[in-house]
Amino acid sequence: MTYALSRRNLLRGSLGVATTGLVGGLASAATAAPAAPGATTAPPAPTASAALRPVPVRPDAEVYGVTTVDPLIRQRADPFITLPVDGTYYFTGSVPEYDRIVVRGAPTIAGLATAAESVIWRRPASGKMGGHIWAPELHRIDGRWYIYFAAGDSDNVFRIRMYVLESALADPRDPAGWRLRGQIATEWEDFSLDATTFAHRGRRYLVWAQAEPELTGTNLYIAEMDTPWSIRTKPVRIATPTRGWEKQGFTVNEGPAVLVRNGRVFMTFSASATDSRYCMGLLTADAEADLLDNASWVKTPEPVFVTHERTRRYGPGHNSFTVAEDGVTDVLVYHARDYRDITGDPLYDPNRHARVQKLYWHSDGSPLFGVPVGEGGPIVRLSPADASRAFLRHYEYVLRVDTGVRELADSQFRFVPGLAGGDTESIQSVNFPDRYVRVVDGVVRIDPVTAGSAEAASASFRRVPQGRGGVAVQLATDAGAYLRHDRGRLTVGALAGRATIFLLS
Repeated sequence: MTYALSRRNLLRGSLGVATTGLVGGLASAATAAPAAPGATTAPPAPTASAALRPVPVRPDAEVYGVTTVDPLIRQRADPFITLPVDGTYYFTGSVPEYDRIVVRGAPTIAGLATAAESVIWRRPASGKMGGHIWAPELHRIDGRWYIYFAAGDSDNVFRIRMYVLESALADPRDPAGWRLRGQIATEWEDFSLDATTFAHRGRRYLVWAQAEPELTGTNLYIAEMDTPWSIRTKPVRIATPTRGWEKQGFTVNEGPAVLVRNGRVFMTFSASATDSRYCMGLLTADAEADLLDNASWVKTPEPVFVTHERTRRYGPGHNSFTVAEDGVTDVLVYHARDYRDITGDPLYDPNRHARVQKLYWHSDGSPLFGVPVGEGGPIVRLSPADASRAFLRHYEYVLRVDTGVRELADSQFRFVPGLAGGDTESIQSVNFPDRYVRVVDGVVRIDPVTAGSAEAASASFRRVPQGRGGVAVQLATDAGAYLRHDRGRLTVGALAGRATIFLLS
């Protein structure tokens, strides 16, 4: 079958209907989770006497607090994970065939990877909603489940509008409970998708992406809701793609996701084409502000989450948020491919995989996204016990200790099996995964090193447990030498209490 309107014409706005990367629509309102701290909080620094008392090292996985299964779920784009409901996380997302809505559940985020998947709704064989089915997301509102999704029609799969399903059953995986509530009507009967909802200060809001007549591309809109399937106020445009990073390939703002923390309302969104140029931006409003006033929203000038060549994660975006099993740690949920080059239209490339990673917070209360991380074990940050609000980070490949680190990925590391073998460990950079912490003539840096090479010994260490969860990092080449903090510098010296103790977070 052929269609009169092509996706590319729609996206480029040649007919006044330009939109998005077109897998749009995942948003999340994790407002019910306990507030995350404004910064990584280290345990109290040990005293010098306590520091030398060996205790078991906390497992890195316990410190990290978020599964490192990557990808979490293959070939599921626009991933949405709920907050846990009665001890269960639920997942939904776009399937490559764009023909159905699926839900799976598990008691842990990691458990979603292998959980059985239930098809709770399929598109009709013809007519309205018989086209592309995109970006479902699942919300629990007043004791009922609602799925917001976008659908095209069978005679034009890109005649996309927003719809709502409702279920009164306790388990959203049961297809018997779902019924169609209908289309979400907005001010314009035009291309619209990516509806999400969140409650704040006693009011429930809808946020979505839409093509507005006489404007190119898709913009973000907000309105107060009347019911879970309708709005009561005039839509307010709060974001328009104006910067270069929002107009790569296509002119796009889509996929809003909401997180209320630290006195502010944070709204991520996705921009540009759905290939490796896809990325995430950030809007911020004061939590006391009128969210229906577009002047309340400030767009961060640069994207906050982008393709990272070194970790081989391409086109990260269309995110949602959830919270880890501890009830506190915020979790970023997103999709990305693990290759750059795509044959044909990226919309029909199936390998956007669902991934999760920990969301961090700066001391000023703003989120730190870092880079889309690659495969590997738990990720940690290291703070000296004598400067517990500072972090070990690399700068121009040399390690130092800084406070107020905004370059999150420069301060993230993995302890991995030692490149020198035996009982040693090596410390791998997260954003330069081919580089490892290495001591060269007393200078601590990150260098490319391979296992068994002549340089492997200088990039291998032993963690020596210290009091209150701290560790000392001993050089494999010298049992009397340790990494040591000295007024912002990272040096090597003898074990000397708090200056040679590091706290993991």
